[in-house]
Amino acid sequence: MSRFSMLGWPVLRQALSNDTQGRGPAVASPKSQHMRPRTEDADKVVQSVCPYCAVGCGQRIFVKDDEVIHIEGDPDSPISRGRLCPKGAASEQLVNTPSRQKKILYRRPYGTDWEELDLETAMDMIVDRFLEARENHWEDFDEYGSPVNRTMGIASLGGATIDNEENYLIKKLFSAAGAVQIENQARI
Repeated sequence: MSRFSMLGWPVLRQALSNDTQGRGPAVASPKSQHMRPRTEDADKVVQSVCPYCAVGCGQRIFVKDDEVIHIEGDPDSPISRGRLCPKGAASEQLVNTPSRQKKILYRRPYGTDWEELDLETAMDMIVDRFLEARENHWEDFDEYGSPVNRTMGIASLGGATIDNEENYLIKKLFSAAGAVQIENQARI
Protein backbone atom coordinates (compact mmCIF):
# COMPACT_ATOMS: atom_id res chain seq x y z
CA MET A 1 0.00 0.00 0.00
CA SER A 2 1.38 3.40 -0.91
CA ARG A 3 1.88 6.09 1.65
CA PHE A 4 -0.69 8.91 1.71
CA SER A 5 0.52 12.13 0.13
CA MET A 6 -1.24 15.49 -0.06
CA LEU A 7 0.34 15.95 -3.52
CA GLY A 8 -1.98 13.20 -4.81
CA TRP A 9 -5.11 15.29 -4.21
CA PRO A 10 -6.64 16.48 -7.51
CA VAL A 11 -7.52 19.90 -6.01
CA LEU A 12 -3.90 20.51 -5.01
CA ARG A 13 -2.65 19.29 -8.40
CA GLN A 14 -5.11 21.68 -10.05
CA ALA A 15 -3.94 24.62 -7.95
CA LEU A 16 -0.26 23.91 -8.66
CA SER A 17 -0.74 23.49 -12.42
CA ASN A 18 -2.18 25.62 -15.21
CA ASP A 19 -5.30 23.41 -15.28
CA THR A 20 -7.62 26.11 -13.92
CA GLN A 21 -10.82 24.41 -15.13
CA GLY A 22 -9.89 21.05 -13.65
CA ARG A 23 -10.44 19.22 -16.93
CA GLY A 24 -6.94 18.16 -17.84
CA PRO A 25 -4.01 16.35 -16.24
CA ALA A 26 -4.84 17.65 -12.77
CA VAL A 27 -7.85 15.37 -12.49
CA ALA A 28 -6.47 12.40 -14.41
CA SER A 29 -5.85 9.30 -12.35
CA PRO A 30 -3.46 6.51 -13.33
CA LYS A 31 -6.50 4.32 -14.03
CA SER A 32 -8.19 6.88 -16.31
CA GLN A 33 -4.95 7.57 -18.20
CA HIS A 34 -4.87 3.96 -19.42
CA MET A 35 -8.56 3.68 -20.29
CA ARG A 36 -9.68 3.49 -23.90
CA PRO A 37 -13.12 3.69 -25.49
CA ARG A 38 -14.91 0.35 -25.81
CA THR A 39 -15.80 1.28 -29.39
CA GLU A 40 -12.21 1.96 -30.44
CA ASP A 41 -11.88 -1.43 -32.17
CA ALA A 42 -14.96 -0.99 -34.37
CA ASP A 43 -14.47 -1.32 -38.12
CA LYS A 44 -17.46 0.90 -38.90
CA VAL A 45 -20.36 2.77 -37.34
CA VAL A 46 -23.84 2.38 -38.81
CA GLN A 47 -26.76 4.69 -38.09
CA SER A 48 -30.04 2.98 -37.32
CA VAL A 49 -33.34 3.36 -35.50
CA CYS A 50 -34.16 1.61 -32.23
CA PRO A 51 -36.44 -1.37 -32.99
CA TYR A 52 -38.52 -1.32 -29.82
CA CYS A 53 -41.24 1.31 -29.88
CA ALA A 54 -42.90 3.94 -32.02
CA VAL A 55 -40.63 6.80 -30.92
CA GLY A 56 -37.86 6.04 -33.41
CA CYS A 57 -34.78 6.96 -31.37
CA GLY A 58 -31.55 7.13 -33.36
CA GLN A 59 -28.83 4.57 -32.68
CA ARG A 60 -25.18 4.28 -33.57
CA ILE A 61 -24.24 0.63 -34.12
CA PHE A 62 -20.56 -0.24 -33.82
CA VAL A 63 -19.52 -3.21 -35.98
CA LYS A 64 -16.33 -5.24 -35.98
CA ASP A 65 -15.79 -8.20 -38.32
CA ASP A 66 -19.49 -8.01 -39.34
CA GLU A 67 -20.58 -8.46 -35.69
CA VAL A 68 -22.35 -5.86 -33.57
CA ILE A 69 -20.08 -5.00 -30.64
CA HIS A 70 -21.88 -1.98 -29.15
CA ILE A 71 -25.00 0.15 -29.60
CA GLU A 72 -25.46 3.66 -28.23
CA GLY A 73 -27.72 6.65 -28.80
CA ASP A 74 -27.10 8.81 -31.86
CA PRO A 75 -26.36 12.40 -30.82
CA ASP A 76 -27.31 13.57 -34.34
CA SER A 77 -30.86 12.21 -34.01
CA PRO A 78 -33.39 15.06 -33.74
CA ILE A 79 -35.73 12.71 -31.88
CA SER A 80 -33.59 11.32 -29.08
CA ARG A 81 -30.46 13.55 -29.23
CA GLY A 82 -28.21 10.66 -28.19
CA ARG A 83 -30.44 9.26 -25.46
CA LEU A 84 -31.90 5.75 -25.26
CA CYS A 85 -34.36 4.20 -22.84
CA PRO A 86 -33.28 1.04 -20.97
CA LYS A 87 -34.70 -1.22 -23.70
CA GLY A 88 -32.98 0.72 -26.45
CA ALA A 89 -29.71 0.76 -24.55
CA ALA A 90 -29.89 -3.03 -24.18
CA SER A 91 -30.82 -3.67 -27.83
CA GLU A 92 -27.34 -5.07 -28.52
CA GLN A 93 -28.51 -8.08 -26.48
CA LEU A 94 -31.42 -8.53 -28.90
CA VAL A 95 -28.90 -9.00 -31.71
CA ASN A 96 -26.23 -11.01 -29.91
CA THR A 97 -28.20 -13.23 -27.53
CA PRO A 98 -27.17 -16.90 -27.81
CA SER A 99 -30.85 -17.91 -27.59
CA ARG A 100 -31.78 -15.97 -30.76
CA GLN A 101 -33.45 -18.22 -33.33
CA LYS A 102 -31.64 -18.13 -36.65
CA LYS A 103 -33.49 -20.98 -38.34
CA ILE A 104 -37.10 -21.32 -39.38
CA LEU A 105 -38.83 -23.83 -37.14
CA TYR A 106 -42.24 -25.36 -37.83
CA ARG A 107 -44.42 -27.63 -35.72
CA ARG A 108 -47.09 -29.47 -37.68
CA PRO A 109 -50.66 -29.52 -36.33
CA TYR A 110 -50.86 -31.96 -33.40
CA GLY A 111 -47.10 -32.44 -33.65
CA THR A 112 -44.78 -32.54 -30.67
CA ASP A 113 -41.45 -31.75 -32.32
CA TRP A 114 -40.14 -28.77 -34.27
CA GLU A 115 -38.67 -29.26 -37.72
CA GLU A 116 -36.47 -26.92 -39.71
CA LEU A 117 -37.77 -25.43 -42.94
CA ASP A 118 -35.99 -23.53 -45.67
CA LEU A 119 -37.10 -19.93 -46.25
CA GLU A 120 -38.79 -20.58 -49.59
CA THR A 121 -40.97 -23.39 -48.21
CA ALA A 122 -41.96 -21.33 -45.17
CA MET A 123 -42.85 -18.29 -47.29
CA ASP A 124 -44.94 -20.44 -49.65
CA MET A 125 -46.83 -21.89 -46.65
CA ILE A 126 -47.53 -18.40 -45.28
CA VAL A 127 -48.74 -17.08 -48.66
CA ASP A 128 -50.99 -20.09 -49.21
CA ARG A 129 -52.60 -19.75 -45.78
CA PHE A 130 -52.95 -15.98 -46.09
CA LEU A 131 -54.72 -16.22 -49.45
CA GLU A 132 -56.92 -19.12 -48.27
CA ALA A 133 -58.02 -17.21 -45.15
CA ARG A 134 -58.74 -14.10 -47.22
CA GLU A 135 -60.79 -16.02 -49.77
CA ASN A 136 -62.74 -18.11 -47.23
CA HIS A 137 -63.68 -15.15 -45.02
CA TRP A 138 -64.20 -12.37 -47.57
CA GLU A 139 -67.25 -10.13 -47.05
CA ASP A 140 -68.59 -7.92 -49.82
CA PHE A 141 -71.48 -6.56 -47.70
CA ASP A 142 -72.25 -6.40 -44.00
CA GLU A 143 -75.51 -7.57 -42.40
CA TYR A 144 -77.16 -4.22 -43.30
CA GLY A 145 -76.28 -4.47 -46.99
CA SER A 146 -73.56 -1.81 -46.84
CA PRO A 147 -70.47 -2.55 -48.97
CA VAL A 148 -67.48 -3.35 -46.75
CA ASN A 149 -65.03 -5.28 -48.99
CA ARG A 150 -63.14 -6.82 -46.10
CA THR A 151 -61.94 -10.07 -44.64
CA MET A 152 -62.36 -11.05 -41.01
CA GLY A 153 -60.10 -14.08 -41.45
CA ILE A 154 -56.84 -12.13 -41.21
CA ALA A 155 -55.51 -10.04 -38.36
CA SER A 156 -52.15 -8.50 -37.55
CA LEU A 157 -50.47 -7.69 -34.26
CA GLY A 158 -47.12 -5.96 -34.77
CA GLY A 159 -44.43 -6.74 -32.22
CA ALA A 160 -42.51 -4.34 -30.02
CA THR A 161 -39.34 -4.91 -32.02
CA ILE A 162 -40.90 -3.63 -35.23
CA ASP A 163 -40.15 0.01 -36.00
CA ASN A 164 -42.56 2.65 -37.33
CA GLU A 165 -41.62 2.13 -40.95
CA GLU A 166 -42.23 -1.62 -40.81
CA ASN A 167 -45.55 -1.11 -39.00
CA TYR A 168 -46.56 1.44 -41.64
CA LEU A 169 -45.82 -1.04 -44.45
CA ILE A 170 -47.63 -3.86 -42.61
CA LYS A 171 -50.68 -1.60 -42.15
CA LYS A 172 -50.70 -0.78 -45.87
CA LEU A 173 -50.28 -4.45 -46.88
CA PHE A 174 -53.01 -5.76 -44.59
CA SER A 175 -55.40 -2.90 -45.46
CA ALA A 176 -54.86 -3.56 -49.16
CA ALA A 177 -55.65 -7.24 -48.52
CA GLY A 178 -58.93 -6.22 -46.88
CA ALA A 179 -58.02 -6.88 -43.24
CA VAL A 180 -59.46 -4.54 -40.62
CA GLN A 181 -58.04 -6.05 -37.43
CA ILE A 182 -54.59 -4.46 -37.43
CA GLU A 183 -52.81 -3.47 -34.25
CA ASN A 184 -49.27 -2.59 -33.27
CA GLN A 185 -47.86 -3.57 -29.91
CA ALA A 186 -45.72 -0.43 -29.75
CA ARG A 187 -48.95 1.54 -29.31
CA ILE A 188 -50.56 -0.76 -26.73
